[in-house]
Amino acid sequence: MLIRLLWPLGGDNMTRLIVSRLIQLPVILALIFVVTLTLAWWIPGNPLDQPEGKRPSKQIEEAMKRQWNMHSPWAFAASYLQSAARGDLGPSMQYRDQTVNSILAAGLPVSAMLGAAALMIALVVGLIAGVIGAIRPGSVLDLSSLMLALIGVSLPTFVTGSVLLVLFAGLLHWAPVGEWAYTPRHILLPAVTLAAAPAAYIARLTRLGLADVINSDYVRTARAKGLPAHRVLVKHAMKVAFLPVLSFLGPASAAALTGSFVVEQVFAIPGLGEHFVRAVQNKDQSLIIGVVLVFSTVLIGLNLLVDVAYAWIDPRIDLT
Repeated sequence: MLIRLLWPLGGDNMTRLIVSRLIQLPVILALIFVVTLTLAWWIPGNPLDQPEGKRPSKQIEEAMKRQWNMHSPWAFAASYLQSAARGDLGPSMQYRDQTVNSILAAGLPVSAMLGAAALMIALVVGLIAGVIGAIRPGSVLDLSSLMLALIGVSLPTFVTGSVLLVLFAGLLHWAPVGEWAYTPRHILLPAVTLAAAPAAYIARLTRLGLADVINSDYVRTARAKGLPAHRVLVKHAMKVAFLPVLSFLGPASAAALTGSFVVEQVFAIPGLGEHFVRAVQNKDQSLIIGVVLVFSTVLIGLNLLVDVAYAWIDPRIDLT
């Protein structure tokens, strides 16, 4: 279906791109599964441990190991893959009354909403700052955007989030503390925290790319034809200058999703980041593998969309 929808955009090249990525998907996920299982199996700790260091009796522990096939990594991997092939990622070893599927269904929309909001903010702010810097280099706005970009790249997300939380939530009381809802008031601060670094990179890429394109021959030709300045900028210059930004959106999407783990901890957001951190601490192998596989699938899909958009904007580029 996806190939049929995108066929008019790129013909055979687009089809080869999509088919090659879809063929690579199971191979990449298999490698990710092996690496994740190896790391999850050998990290210190025991998923059978109870709070305050308590452990079940020998009989109960042996029964739980048989239930989860924990006698060897090979048995666990075979059982997990059989369940995953049916769409069941198994029970959580720490959240005893929940399955990995139910935890993912509850946490993934929160993390996806936060990541999408952060990417949108980063794209809008970065493009505006980059265009201003390219059109009016050396101006106050350009220097201000460069300074903010430097701060955004230099500060870790947990520092940026803590400062914003203390300032806007603790002192000004403009945002809630330790609460979550799908409202702009709850999403804005964590999204801005997560968008700071990507926005800085996008601003830099846009500024450098647009500065080169503005002085190119075809842009001067468009100006000589009497086209309005905004049309020259949007239709001619930005189409080429946006290509480096588009290439960056793939890694930026990965950074927005994985970086949300830290941001969710700072702002107490009930997304997958909180569950993943607890799963690693408790050695909840089923949940660790489930979260990693879901995020890997999402990131591979996002990179495919970026490659498709890249090939559509510039058909001369062969990404297969």
